[in-house]
Amino acid sequence: MRGAMSAREMVPELLDILAPDDPRAIRSRGDLLRINGMMRQSAIMAKLLEDLPAPKILADLGGGDARFLLGVAKRLKDRWQDVTVVIADRKPIVSAQTRARFVRLGWRCESVSGDIFTTLPLIRPDMVTANLFLHHLEDDALAQLLALVAERTKSFVACEPRRSAFALLGARLVGVLGANDVTRHDAVASVRAGFRGTELSALWPPNNAKGPSWILRERGVFPFTHALVAHAV
Repeated sequence: MRGAMSAREMVPELLDILAPDDPRAIRSRGDLLRINGMMRQSAIMAKLLEDLPAPKILADLGGGDARFLLGVAKRLKDRWQDVTVVIADRKPIVSAQTRARFVRLGWRCESVSGDIFTTLPLIRPDMVTANLFLHHLEDDALAQLLALVAERTKSFVACEPRRSAFALLGARLVGVLGANDVTRHDAVASVRAGFRGTELSALWPPNNAKGPSWILRERGVFPFTHALVAHAV
């Protein structure tokens, strides 16, 4: 088991391949919302964000239908007000109902669709977040993305799968929650492609005299999350 988890293993995830309106994809997105709850992802993300300066514009990479970030916003609404969230995803699947729920919190939700390397340069956010997104990228592409993030923002927070035997066991048990075949496949694939130690920090661009200095904090968070917080000073 230890040897199998020693290096990242990249396998295409089914949800990335299916059309957004495919019934299996719709079901899997619902599964992910429940799994995020079991992983405490929104609570973990909100806790990591609350000590950072409140943004005016927050870009969420691979934010999907935005329901995850809506859960984060509900936890931060008393601390952060008048925030514009920009969901950057390959496909525009944020519903009008979800946008309206952001408005009721005093926030706004916009979206841009397309390849992240094309869409992120169109945004100038104060903060960038990513939830269960970075593990989709090979190290070379991930290093390019992190360099682009460092050029365009002041704060970055990512919550990713932790690559561990315990997390892999949890991924293999998502069927107990009623998850469909897409989610069962992708849960295991995401853990094998996840992170541990300081793997993300090692891919962050080095500080240089021409730009801001970055403080990086990377660690595992119980039960299944691996987190990176980067803040420019």
